Amino acid sequence: MKSKALTVSTILFLFLFILPAKAQDEKIYNPIQTVVPFLSISPDSRSGALGDVGAATSPDMFSMHWNPAKYAFIDGNGGFGISYIPWLRALINDINQSYVTGYYRIDSKQVIAGSLLYSSLGRIEFTDDGGIFQRDFNPNEFAVDAAYSRLFSEHWSGGVGLRFIYSNLTGGYGDTEQGIAFAADASAFYTNQLSLGSRSGNISAGINLSNIGSKMSYSTDIDPDFIPINMRLGTTFLINLDRYNSLALSIDVNKLLVPTTPIYDEDLNIVDGKDPNVSVPVAIFQSFYDAPGGFREELQEFTQSIGVEYWYNQQFAIRTGYFNEAVYKGNRKYFTVGAGFRLSVITLDFSYLLPLTYNSPLAGTLRFSLGFEFDSLRNLSQK
Repeated sequence: MKSKALTVSTILFLFLFILPAKAQDEKIYNPIQTVVPFLSISPDSRSGALGDVGAATSPDMFSMHWNPAKYAFIDGNGGFGISYIPWLRALINDINQSYVTGYYRIDSKQVIAGSLLYSSLGRIEFTDDGGIFQRDFNPNEFAVDAAYSRLFSEHWSGGVGLRFIYSNLTGGYGDTEQGIAFAADASAFYTNQLSLGSRSGNISAGINLSNIGSKMSYSTDIDPDFIPINMRLGTTFLINLDRYNSLALSIDVNKLLVPTTPIYDEDLNIVDGKDPNVSVPVAIFQSFYDAPGGFREELQEFTQSIGVEYWYNQQFAIRTGYFNEAVYKGNRKYFTVGAGFRLSVITLDFSYLLPLTYNSPLAGTLRFSLGFEFDSLRNLSQK
């Protein structure tokens, strides 16, 4: 089992450092487009400080977004967490995203979880063709999740999730309507102890196929678009330096499983690439070979994240990370930093993003997350 996990880790390392460098030779600016992109935003500050890794990091109450299968290995019997993300704070102060999640252990092998992700897009004004004010509206989007995680063995677990997605961008103005979609997640998680000379350690690997679901449309006159169906692969190496200090290195590789926009001629005939108007199952498989730039462009569609987390006595953490996206697929590149504190009742995490390529919506913004463990609350009440 350890050798399999090491093989997965080696593959992810190649994706992170070698393949992206070769993929930059194909100069086609062709980022993948989906609706409801808020589903892809890192909702919690711990992973946000680690460069947006989370497929194989140690389980916590925010595992719903990254890999629901991790819940089966979580230490507590229940808990909940909240987080808040200001968005485009440098430009406007009324766009934000809030996240509430919780889990409950049924028994030693089974855990259920749920979450609510809410995105407020601020106040907008509608005008007619002549520029005359018509009305105000506050567009919003949200997703409601439910998940089940089960332990299969000492080292393996699996998880499934269901998601309801609602997007109201116009309030029904004109010929538009609200967008609604249903989706599912399927995930797996592996973890095992390691002996590193005189020190102990741990290796983990995870995969999460998320947002596998229906397309979404904002009008009956327009073909529906794909939601961000996504594949996330990750691995984590942890070493206990001594009784009080530990260090973990995490790597994630991420890919959207939706069609790449082909190249059209003047008559809108496809001259390179594949027809994007296909069913969801076809789109998932087609996403691995439909890029008009061929194999090199397909490699560009994998984003890479790397994060390092240091813990002192499991009470104080320092984190940093890096996220990389190919130049011609969006060109998001940024460093992240953050810290975490575990107190008697709560866990408090902070993160900060440092963009390298352009002014990210999260540049200069401090994000935070709060977690509450039921066991800690119960022990405190009994004192």
